[in-house]
Formats: sequence, C-alpha cells, structure tokens
Amino acid sequence: MRGCLHGSEDAWAALLEKYKNLIFSIPVRQGIPRDDAADVFQRVCLLLLAELPRLRQPEALPMWLIRVTAHECVRWRRQARPYLSREPTETEMTLAHDEPPVPDEMLARIGEEQMLREAVAALPPRCRQLIQMLFFASPAQPYREVARRLGLATGSIGFIRGRCLGRLRRQLEKMGFR
Repeated sequence: MRGCLHGSEDAWAALLEKYKNLIFSIPVRQGIPRDDAADVFQRVCLLLLAELPRLRQPEALPMWLIRVTAHECVRWRRQARPYLSREPTETEMTLAHDEPPVPDEMLARIGEEQMLREAVAALPPRCRQLIQMLFFASPAQPYREVARRLGLATGSIGFIRGRCLGRLRRQLEKMGFR
C-alpha cells in the first residue's frame, strides 16, 4: 500500500494482482454476467485508488474490498433493472433498504477464500506450484504429470504434497484461519 501511495506502478500492479480474484469473485457469485462483473471490478479499483490514502490499516483492506464490491454489485443491480412503471411500495422500500447487499455467510466464505489465496501465495515456489496443480487445476493433474512438470520422481509427489499441505496449514494458522 505504501508503494501505491508513493505512485509506484509496480506496487499498484502487485496490489491488484493480489486482490483481483477476491474482487472479481463477488459479482460472479451473485450471478452478474462476466462482462458486467469486469465493470464492477474496474469501478472498485477506481474507488480503491481514490480511497487508498484514507485506509490506515493494511490488514483491513480485504474486508474493505469485499464490502465495497458488494455495494457496487447492489448499485449495478439497481442500474440494470428496467425502470418500474410505478413507484415502489413502502414495504418494498423497507425490504430493499434492510436487505444486506451480501449475506454474512458469503462474506465470511469470500474472506476465507482470500486468506487461502494469500497463504498459497506465501508458500515456497515448488509447494505453491504443486498445490495449484493438485488442488486448483481443472481438470486435476495426475501425479505423473505434476512430477514431470516439477522435475520430480512420481513416487515422491505424495510425500512432498504432505509437507506442502503442512506448510499451508501452518501459514493459515499464522494468518488466524479458524
């Protein structure tokens, strides 16, 4: 964040790289079409750029991004709805005002997913690659292919996977994952 505040384009690119999946996942989960989700993403990035000097706690940034993105999704939905031919009733207005933009359970899950992304990114390169190939690639990579791509013996993948998952667990615990 400091680099961004000092005008570093590399710092801004790194910040966006770190949080792009977090920001983009929220509108996609809410059923917003991908092209429109990209518009929400851009709007959130502009808001981040404008608000960055006022954000004092870097550790609060993921939750700030989640909330801002959720509000931008609500704003997008309001703009995307066809105009009603009548005024909304008082009950409709109350329901719309009281309804949280994103359910608390979804906010918690999105926060946990971001913590997982950050924990995986903090792993040593070989562990990070192994974890991504085994658990995040679609379709899942067979051990033989993982071994070939990482230059390892096929028989060692299970052992190394266990060590890497242990490192990931410790990293998540260090980050406060419950």
